[in-house]
Amino acid sequence: MIYLDAAATAPPQRAALEALWPLLTSNFGNPSSHHAPGEAAAIALDEARRTVARLLSCRPSEITFTSGGTESNNLALKGIALAAPRGRHIVTSPIEHAAVSGPLEYLARVHGFRVSVVPVTAEGIVPPAALKEVLTPDTTLCSIMYANNEVGTVQPLAELAAVCAAAGVYFHSDAVQAAGWLPLDVGALGVDALSISGHKLGAPKGIGALFCRGRIPLEPVLHGGGQERGRRSGTENVGGAAALAAALDLAQAALPDAARAATVHRDVLISHVLEHAPDARLTGHHTQRLPGLASFCFPGVSGEAVLLELERLGVVASSGSACAAGSDEPSAVLLALGIDPGTAQSALRLSWTRDTPGEDLKTAARAVVAAVRKIRNLRSVPPAAPAPAHLH
Repeated sequence: MIYLDAAATAPPQRAALEALWPLLTSNFGNPSSHHAPGEAAAIALDEARRTVARLLSCRPSEITFTSGGTESNNLALKGIALAAPRGRHIVTSPIEHAAVSGPLEYLARVHGFRVSVVPVTAEGIVPPAALKEVLTPDTTLCSIMYANNEVGTVQPLAELAAVCAAAGVYFHSDAVQAAGWLPLDVGALGVDALSISGHKLGAPKGIGALFCRGRIPLEPVLHGGGQERGRRSGTENVGGAAALAAALDLAQAALPDAARAATVHRDVLISHVLEHAPDARLTGHHTQRLPGLASFCFPGVSGEAVLLELERLGVVASSGSACAAGSDEPSAVLLALGIDPGTAQSALRLSWTRDTPGEDLKTAARAVVAAVRKIRNLRSVPPAAPAPAHLH
């Protein structure tokens, strides 16, 4: 099997599992307990926090461990908006993950915030000039993802953050897909808050982290024991934090060489599919996209049919966001790019890790072409003529 659904969940990294195991077995104590096992867990948690902070070029106190990207986004958006808003206006894009659009809908519905959506280009880019136009003196927060989870488009994040900084607006970015592929220096990016998730990097599911600049007030979403300096109550997932730190350390150490190599393989795959698959259409930006993601539409072909045929051929992929799997509705991301609903239903997303061999991607490209051709041929076969009626 060739696994090309890493944007949903990446295969586990050995280094992450090795960091996790001792904290599930020998050093299993509660980091809030004042005894030797608890202190050992607290030391491990502190080391994980320091590692993540080093990789993001921030202070350890600015890192909060969460249960994943969804919680990190919820904590950032609700926490910043509700703590000390200068106004009741929030800005976002139409291609955000549901873990961003959902909390913003909640803030609008329950707390009366007004949410403005900045249009994107046909390739999924948020133009900085368009962002500047929608900011007002009432804008308290802007959230725009670093890299899109469905089409892979990478935003000019530093430029967008600079627009917000000039207007005095806090800027958050969902960097769940970017982590492991793109630079995460929060100072260079200019972001005020940034979310990451462990299972996109090869750590176990159920662990994430939020960077939030220390000067920014943050209203907690979870209340109780006051862990994570009062920002996120609940006994910390120490093993998960250590695994996340190990996976992120490994991924960032491999940059930029791993990203450069993956980009070469990505472009070979894209070129082959566009050249040989009938009516294939690349979605997202042609070059300003994640090294480990390629996405297509095949007008007139069922995306689900392509996925089933690919799996029969030994390639596992997806039609888009795993969080929307099973939905009959066309992707909101693709609709925002101007793709019609029928074509959006033909979407295919291939995503991989830095460890995926280039030969596997070539094999997958050939499989995609074969799958699309087979389904198109089946659709073009005329129905069988009815049997002649018996003469009596």
